[in-house]
Amino acid sequence: MTSFSFGALLRRPEAGAALSLIAVAAFFVLFGGVKLGNFLGAASWLNFAANLGIVALPVGLLMIAGELDISIGAMIPAGSMSIAVVSGYYGQPILVGIAVSLGLGVVVGLVNGYLTIKTSVPSLIITLATLVAMQGLVLSASVLLTGNASVALAAPDWAKAVFGTLLGGSYQIIILWWVAMVGGYAFVIHMTPVGNWLFAMGGDKTSARNAGIQTDRMTVWLFVLSATSASFVGMCGAILFNSAQVSGGMNYIFNAIVSVVVGGVLLTGGFGSVIGILFGTLTFAVVNQGIYFTNIDRNWSSLIIGVMLLLAVLMNNSFRNMALSYSPKKKK
Repeated sequence: MTSFSFGALLRRPEAGAALSLIAVAAFFVLFGGVKLGNFLGAASWLNFAANLGIVALPVGLLMIAGELDISIGAMIPAGSMSIAVVSGYYGQPILVGIAVSLGLGVVVGLVNGYLTIKTSVPSLIITLATLVAMQGLVLSASVLLTGNASVALAAPDWAKAVFGTLLGGSYQIIILWWVAMVGGYAFVIHMTPVGNWLFAMGGDKTSARNAGIQTDRMTVWLFVLSATSASFVGMCGAILFNSAQVSGGMNYIFNAIVSVVVGGVLLTGGFGSVIGILFGTLTFAVVNQGIYFTNIDRNWSSLIIGVMLLLAVLMNNSFRNMALSYSPKKKK
């Protein structure tokens, strides 16, 4: 019974990601000269992981459903600039700025979702067009309205406390938002019928639709979650740093997709888990930031990051193949 339980555990979508995280952390502790206590408490990679994780979660769910959203690269600066322009430059109440920032994410998500379900164009192409369009819109609107590509924002104390403060002087409040979102997504996806609908869509969308699943509505909602989450990250950044810029956010496209893939989600859809995405995000954050805690020559950092991420993905593929090929034996 014990061996079966352990084997079943290893066949979980997040098993490879969890072992990858342990292996990466062990590498930095054993070979990088990093003290475990200092490493576990490092604010840099936790802050990095939280901002990335909030974006990666809905992107991962979209990928499980067989879709992809790369417009997040433009929605982060869009969310940041919208609240800064409304509440910073024009002096409107911060609640109005928050509503505009998140509302913009909802609108873009609706556009992405509607075009995906109403056309035969792949979501990759649709969101690529949205990415380019939003980049131009944010830059043009910022210069037109404020005459500048960066805008200052002085948020009230309550908004700072909720969205943009530092806990203990180092840890961003967005870490708590990330933890809450992981719990919420995990409950909905793994404890309610919504999760079954999601995986069915990724496996075969036509069959899922024939089975009565409202695939179009689910697709639109997923795109809304993705765009709004990216706007939320941008908004929190503007409140935290008291300013916003039209640049930035493009790295999130690559980082989010890598985190999701390392977390065990198939690019073809139909396989993955919320906890796996969590582990994948942590793994990427540790690899990305951990190199700066070591005595390793920084010139080798990109090579080390690439190799370690490749190994993590290969390890994850092995466990995925175990899960897909596993069939429990019938009891006699």
